[in-house]
Amino acid sequence: MKKSNQTLIANVARSLRSSIAAATLGAGALALPSAALAVDFAGDRIEMVMPFKEGGGSDTWGRFYAPLVAEQLPGGPVMVVKNIPGGGSTSGANQFQLRAKPDGRDVLASSASTMFPYILGDSRVRYDYKDWAAVLASPTGGVVYVSADLGIDSVADLAKLKGQDLKFASQGATSMDLVTLLALDLLDMDVKAVFGMKGRGEGRLAFERGEVNIDAQTTSAFIKKVQPLVDEGKAIPLFSYGVLGKDGKIKRDPNFPNLPHFVEAYEMVHGEAPNSEAFRAWKSFFIAGYAAQKGLFLPKGTPEEVVQAYSEAVAKVIAKPGFETEAEDVLGNYEQAVGGDAQMMFAEALKIDDAAKAWIIDWLNSRYSAGLEPSAD
Repeated sequence: MKKSNQTLIANVARSLRSSIAAATLGAGALALPSAALAVDFAGDRIEMVMPFKEGGGSDTWGRFYAPLVAEQLPGGPVMVVKNIPGGGSTSGANQFQLRAKPDGRDVLASSASTMFPYILGDSRVRYDYKDWAAVLASPTGGVVYVSADLGIDSVADLAKLKGQDLKFASQGATSMDLVTLLALDLLDMDVKAVFGMKGRGEGRLAFERGEVNIDAQTTSAFIKKVQPLVDEGKAIPLFSYGVLGKDGKIKRDPNFPNLPHFVEAYEMVHGEAPNSEAFRAWKSFFIAGYAAQKGLFLPKGTPEEVVQAYSEAVAKVIAKPGFETEAEDVLGNYEQAVGGDAQMMFAEALKIDDAAKAWIIDWLNSRYSAGLEPSAD
């Protein structure tokens, strides 16, 4: 009888282990046993380096995510935002590269303003994106539009703009406006840049006053501020920049499904797909400026189990019921990229080859007197 009971207990134990294993596999990737389970931040203070001043878009993004991610990290630590502005965000990123400890208690919030100087080889840059591990990428979108006074109805009519006085109000050729200026150039549009704008909001106001006749706005600004102009017949949308698919290809923006993305616009104008140094440069800056505009990074040498713990924490944040509604004003209607997907996006942005990098620097210097050092690659 004793032996029979031992056999019964052993069988029950085996059955229980099998049930637990099956349930774990069925629960999805986040429930799988992992090295991340050994990570514990209980009682810790995690510092998010924010290389921008308080109150801006990146700061708002970081302060939105910080408590949500901290709550989901093992041990539920506190995450605080440390603003280190200066040098167009290079100062804070430089400090992060130099001082961040690879134990998960230091993270960096990056934006397009941090990536553009890196890609262009800015002399102020002392950081290397290739050293860091991305755990989150937040995309945004954008739309280029023109004044209805130009007499065209869509991007298919661009040939009608030949010889017209085209103006675009810009913050600067090496700012996020680079994406717009290069896109217009690739579409053979002879556009004069009017520099000195403090933001895209100023550019839109210049458009509304009739001082310029071409403008570009991010998705949220376009929907809130420009769509009414479209409805009134005062503005004509030409194309969106699109979004980056998981296959690395540009696809239509889900917010503007009836509007061609830039690659489609290029094909409509030129009759073939883009495949030049100029386009390869544009794609890198499009990803850095829009498709993966903001990102959360861990420093060089961070153990894989810590990177995994962060990736899982971000995934849990995004999967929580009600997250999309809560995040709409900050993130827009865009899918957040986590872990491997985020790493793919930033890798695509950094794929710019030597020829494309040399081309864009020469173009910026010759066209806009940007004063950039020739590429040393």
